[in-house]
Amino acid sequence: MYIYTVEAGDTLTEISRRFGVPINRIASDNMLRNPNALVVGQNLVIMSDSQRYVIREGQTLYSISQEFGIPLETLIDANPNANPIALQVGEVITIPQVEEIPRRPAVVNGFAYPSITDNSLNCVLPFLTYLSPFSYSITETGDITAPDADNLIYRAQSSGVMPMMVVTNISDGTFSTETLSGILAEPEYRENLLNSIIREQDTKGYYGVVLDMEYISPDDKDSYNEFLRELSERLHDKGVILITAVAPKYRADQQGLLYESHDYAAQGQYADYVIIMTYEWGYTYSPPMSVQPIDEVRKVLSYAVTEIPSEKILMGMPNYGYDWTLPFTRGTPASSIGFLAATELAISTNSEILYDEKTQTPYFYYNENGTRHVVWFDDPRSVNAKLALVDEFDLAGISYWTVNRCYIPNFLVMQNRFEVVKL
Repeated sequence: MYIYTVEAGDTLTEISRRFGVPINRIASDNMLRNPNALVVGQNLVIMSDSQRYVIREGQTLYSISQEFGIPLETLIDANPNANPIALQVGEVITIPQVEEIPRRPAVVNGFAYPSITDNSLNCVLPFLTYLSPFSYSITETGDITAPDADNLIYRAQSSGVMPMMVVTNISDGTFSTETLSGILAEPEYRENLLNSIIREQDTKGYYGVVLDMEYISPDDKDSYNEFLRELSERLHDKGVILITAVAPKYRADQQGLLYESHDYAAQGQYADYVIIMTYEWGYTYSPPMSVQPIDEVRKVLSYAVTEIPSEKILMGMPNYGYDWTLPFTRGTPASSIGFLAATELAISTNSEILYDEKTQTPYFYYNENGTRHVVWFDDPRSVNAKLALVDEFDLAGISYWTVNRCYIPNFLVMQNRFEVVKL
């Protein structure tokens, strides 16, 4: 597989010839509605193991091997008819794919809202270990309210994907510190919540539970850890698993309601997997920036693996970007945008896609009705860079938020690196 960055003057016909891949295959793999429309800086997934290269003045096989980072012997073997010491200008040679890291197993979770379309579900199910419908909410007395997820459970099970029961402390549409605190403080309500979760897990045939409790009071840290321990033991007694979701922290004593009660060490002890939600640096009300800057994610993971066994960590992967109006005004919300929609917007506005090396994230500017905008999103190049962290830190895998938007290049890049674990 190659990831090719479109340059000025490129056409899909020329790219097709260069890599020996049919135009319709490139268009399909990259979800191109109009194969004749490309934009400078756009990154394309090319499912090929070689490319054609036209010799320029002064080039040798050695200089080309250095340019592409390929052993000279490999380049010579790929071009038995080329004279290594007397290349001709205009001569076409083959550049083989640099040997890739062998694919290794990876656990892949995908959160999904029940509103996901059949097309998106069909797109993502082959690439998932777990499908996690979002979400059960809780009441003040420890009862739970189910999402309309029966179809997702059925589709997952019939596709060899394990459905997971997602439980949150969402109350009246928002994460509620007070609701969870009240349950943890009252033994009757706490026991009711535990029993409600176990009963629903049994009834619906979930493979386990994903616990996504956010904005937990710092005063409830110990009681929440104890709740995790007890839930973990009950689930394990039934032969199913517990996954927890935590905010991205840089250190154990990080201050803030999002962080203080997410005890990485305790969660790593009781949970089978821990999803670290490594996204939302750029968010609805933030200044324009990457949703998932690789430099910040690396800092989080560097700390996380000191507290949680790396083989239990699932790195969060966002499946969205944001479109900000400029100049940025605090309190003005950005609009969420999918990766495909972002690329199509750049094409329709003929906006060059730029790339921020520090965060390994693409972005572009465009004008609409006299108003300037900037969009930060992800594409095959940035997805590939961020997935490399899974290998760098020897993690268990990844967790997408959310899979409601189908973006095939995302999964092709992931599949090129990993063999998705199926249970």
